[in-house]
Amino acid sequence: MSSIYALLASLALAAAAPAFAQQPPAPAAPPAAAGPVQPPAPVAWSSLPPAQQQLLGHFEGQWDSLPPLRQQALSRGAERWLSMTPEQRNSARERFQTWQKLPPEQRALIRQRWQHFQSLPPEQQRAVRQNFHFFSRLPPQQRAQLRERWMRATPQQRQQMLQHQREQRGR
Repeated sequence: MSSIYALLASLALAAAAPAFAQQPPAPAAPPAAAGPVQPPAPVAWSSLPPAQQQLLGHFEGQWDSLPPLRQQALSRGAERWLSMTPEQRNSARERFQTWQKLPPEQRALIRQRWQHFQSLPPEQQRAVRQNFHFFSRLPPQQRAQLRERWMRATPQQRQQMLQHQREQRGR
């Protein structure tokens, strides 16, 4: 039964966690002049496909009392989970277990950094992703050296390091 709870928790996390943020950001809300903003519509339990109902069965008795945003997030998470390969599901479980082991302060810091990342313009997000991919492909020793150098650098030196890295990538 605890594996069900872990699965459901991972579905809930999937709706908001950085590890699952592979989809493009949602379009901006329409301007106020376009009319009043409609509250999110509830999701009827009976409208969920049978596979989602089975996966979310733990919520059936309380489904109607959940806020519509929560219903939508759970439905999207279940849909995403069901579309994953077994390898992707295992990876998601491992990431969630790693997330659960983090101290609350570290999780809060990660959430804060993720929100900051989400607030960046698309071109800056793209640059951050490129830098991350470049860094993650480096051998562990080189990553450690670069991390140490970065931590000792002044803000101006950090900007120079980023500029140099962009120039190297452009060649």
